[in-house]
Amino acid sequence: MTSTAVTTFLGVIALATLMMALIQVGAIIYMARMARRIEGLLGRVEHDLQPTVERINAVSLEAARAATLATMQLERIDKTLTNVSGRVDQTVLSLQKSLGTPAKEGAALMAAVRATVGALRDARDARRRRADGPYQDDDDYLFI
Repeated sequence: MTSTAVTTFLGVIALATLMMALIQVGAIIYMARMARRIEGLLGRVEHDLQPTVERINAVSLEAARAATLATMQLERIDKTLTNVSGRVDQTVLSLQKSLGTPAKEGAALMAAVRATVGALRDARDARRRRADGPYQDDDDYLFI
């Protein structure tokens, strides 16, 4: 190969390398501009979303506070219901003791009164039978 051909090829290679360098510099400049635009867009988005994020944080804090209060109230209600249940049980047992014993004694007294009245009636009937003579049933005359 001749020196002019080599020089020409070297010129073409140099020109191609220069074009590649220019394209790369252009791409770097374009990317830098895009990065600045994206950074500006992100700044605006952060600025616009900041109040919303603050409101969401406030709402979540309020919800956590409400949940804590509700839990405390439920615990108080549970303690109160447990206390009331125990007192009701004590009252029922006390009523059973105070009313059960007199009721049993009253039932025993009524049984004694019935037995006494029954014994008095039997004694009266026995005296009548002795006074009337031998006992005859009203249905004796129907017997064949």
